[in-house]
Formats: sequence, structure tokens, C-alpha cells
Amino acid sequence: MPPDDGPVLLLVNPTSGGGRGVAAGEQALALLSRAGHDVRRLVAPTAERLRADASAALRDGARAVIVVGGDGMVHLGTTLVAGTEVCLGVVAAGSGNDNARELGLPVRDTPRAVRAVDEALRSGRSRAVDAARWGGEGGTSGWFAGVLGAGFDSLVNERANGWPRLRGRWRYDLAVLRELPVFTPREYVVVLDGVRHELSAVLVAVGNGPAYGGGMQICAGARTDDGLLDVVIAGPMSRRALVRLYPKVFRGTHLDHPAVVRHRVRTVELGSPGIVAYADGERLGELPLRCEVVPGAVRLLADDHAVRAG
Repeated sequence: MPPDDGPVLLLVNPTSGGGRGVAAGEQALALLSRAGHDVRRLVAPTAERLRADASAALRDGARAVIVVGGDGMVHLGTTLVAGTEVCLGVVAAGSGNDNARELGLPVRDTPRAVRAVDEALRSGRSRAVDAARWGGEGGTSGWFAGVLGAGFDSLVNERANGWPRLRGRWRYDLAVLRELPVFTPREYVVVLDGVRHELSAVLVAVGNGPAYGGGMQICAGARTDDGLLDVVIAGPMSRRALVRLYPKVFRGTHLDHPAVVRHRVRTVELGSPGIVAYADGERLGELPLRCEVVPGAVRLLADDHAVRAG
């Protein structure tokens, strides 16, 4: 149990939102300190270093972890606090902010986000939300908050991440254009609550929440408080059909396509040669891996009504 009067860890991603993370972090630090909280600010050049520093600080005791940045920072915060009594606060200052938006939290409004965190800390109020725990080969494991992608979407991420000098959303769009001509459906083994399926698909998405990629409702309707994972499988289709389906994902109407099916389960195992999984925009590693939902794994610094249905 974290101490009620313990410090608050403020984790800042200096690269979020094209530099907005730094300004938001400085503003959050000032506002929280002015409100009387004992704040320890942590900034590091890489997620790995920030995670190590935050883990060490948590061993010394902390009341809450507050992340400043985008979905990658929510991913880090979830990894740090899931399954513990340490609360998680979010100051959304990234480019996509899918997790914060779908949780009903303020987006790119630092004073409002800090005010919500401050009120929750003072009242001792928090909201229990689900998180997904994953495990891969070689003992790798972790958590994610939103959506895991494993298919065309993750191959696009792999390609885009190979261009570190390119920035912004157009890097992803360019990667789509480069990947599409060479992409073919892949063979998967998908085990849903213990039932094995062998199938061909263009992608498989596992959603604790509904959205990724800056507003794509790939698992539209998924809830972060229902104790279930939404597994969306898009079956084989032509490149032209895939192009036509792409804009529908932003509205969630792709789920009406006859080649797309959705399952709601507690556990899922995924296997497919050469496919790398991404979750919350972060690279997890190659399949196979297993995911399970852990109900109420994260104590979110937010009102009950802040978490919406999706």
C-alpha cells in the first residue's frame, strides 16, 4: 500500500507531441507543486531509462505515478503500476492520445488534466480500470492499456520505425503506401479462451480499449472496465478491399464488413511467423505471445464518469 503522504512521481517524455511534452511537464510540475504535492520529476532520453529510473523510485515508495506525453507514456505508466496500489494519473500531451481520450480524460489541456489529478489525490478517489497482461517467448512480459496490433498494422509500424529521421503522421502514411504493394494475408494460430483456430488474416487486433493510431476505432465498442478483451480479426481480402476498408476504421464501421469478425474473451494466444506485435504504439516483440485481461488492474486518478463506454 503506497503511503498517503508519499511523493508523486511525474514522468515526462521530452519528445511527445513534437516537444509539447516538455512544456506540459514543466507546467504540470509547477501546478502540482503549487497545490502542495511532493513531486519528483523524472525525465530520460529513452523509455527504457525512464522505466528503470521510475522503478527504482517506486521501490522507495510513491503515492502515484503521473505520466506526461502520449500513448507510449500511458503504456509505461500502466506497466509500472498495474497490479499494485499505486495510482496512475495522465497528462495527455502526445500526438494521438487514444488511451486518454477513450478514458474520458482531458487531452492537450494541462491545467484541466492536473486539476483532475489534484482533486483525485486530495479526495483519495480513483477508478479501477482493466489492463491487459502479455507474455512472450524467452520470458518477456508486460502490460498494455489500449490495443495490441499484429498484422498489416504492425508491419507498417516496423517499416515506419526504420525511418527515424522522418517525423509525424505522414511517416505512417508513407509506410502504408510502401507496405501495401508487397503485403499478403498471413497464416495465424489464434487461441481464444482455450479454443484453437487456424486462419488466414490481414490483421489481428486485441483491444482492452477501442482505439489506436490517432483515432482508428479498430476495436470499436471495447470497454476498459468490462473484464474482457475484444479480438478483431480481418480475414483475407484484396489490396483494393483493404484500401477501401481503411477509412472505415476511423468510424468503427469496418466491423460491418463480412471479412471482419469480433470475439470477446478473457485470454488470447497469437502465433504467426514474421509478425511483430505492437501495443499502445510500442514494440513488444515477435509472435507468439499470450494476452489476458486483468480486471481492475490499474487505479486511475479520475472520476467514475471519466471512463466512458467506448
